[in-house]
Amino acid sequence: MAKSGRSRALAHFDAIRRAGSIRAAARGLHISSSALNRQLLLLEESLGFPLFERLPRGLRLTPGGEIVARHAITVLQDEARMAAELDALKGIRRGSVDVATVETLAAGMIPAVLDRLLARHPAVQVTVRIAGSAAAAGAVVDGDADIAIAFLRRRTDGLRQVARGRFRVGAVVPPRHPLAARGSVTFAECARHPLVLPTAELSIHDDLQPLFGSQARALQVVLATGSIELAKSLAARGAGIAFANRFGIAAEAAQAQLRFVPLRPAVHSELGIYVRAERHLPPAVDALVRIAADEIARLETRDGSG
Repeated sequence: MAKSGRSRALAHFDAIRRAGSIRAAARGLHISSSALNRQLLLLEESLGFPLFERLPRGLRLTPGGEIVARHAITVLQDEARMAAELDALKGIRRGSVDVATVETLAAGMIPAVLDRLLARHPAVQVTVRIAGSAAAAGAVVDGDADIAIAFLRRRTDGLRQVARGRFRVGAVVPPRHPLAARGSVTFAECARHPLVLPTAELSIHDDLQPLFGSQARALQVVLATGSIELAKSLAARGAGIAFANRFGIAAEAAQAQLRFVPLRPAVHSELGIYVRAERHLPPAVDALVRIAADEIARLETRDGSG
């Protein structure tokens, strides 16, 4: 679909914003830097104020540029939605979805969601990027992703939560660990053993933070890490007790490599699905949101945390 002059100018402005420089954006757009710079100057002239501060190491949005950036993301996403709806009207089942999510969902939940989506809509193209929860949310706000599926304790302006589930946090230990056969365990009981703790990059760090300072004895921390996979690997080797949600170790539990022992009193983390506030979702994005929401509800029921 051909773009109007203003729509094309906004698309080129957005490309400059993402790239951080006119030269890098021009390469991605396959046009000359001088032509792109002229387009930017014309847009700034028509609006009556500069959109970027020209710095020695690149460009930075002005306050006016921040306003235009939010408008540009909305306009460009609405254009994509209109094209998808027109395609659906013609009977063309296609579309694309960009998902930002966290590492712990990559082994179980996300593959299950994609299996169901592609079984119903085989022509839909999906991109999945792995990031921390805050970065995943930021990607949606910035228009770099359609959906964030992440654990957020602090809400971000510009996001709308469309589904959520609450899941218990527990100790992760190998089958022969002294705590493995327990029905539940306190953090104080875990603290009598070596620990593998999450760093602040992981949202579970915030869930556990109130417990860290409540111990009379110093914690024996063998490793602090922002990688759930590394924490699980060390726990399986018996190096220390790690902490996760039940579904975060589903594959290892099925192979009898790890056990999940819920913390007592219960500690919960909230898994949510987030989209840009006030955005009308294209059909492919809406389909993935619905399937992911169903999967979260199913996992929450199985976890017993609802």
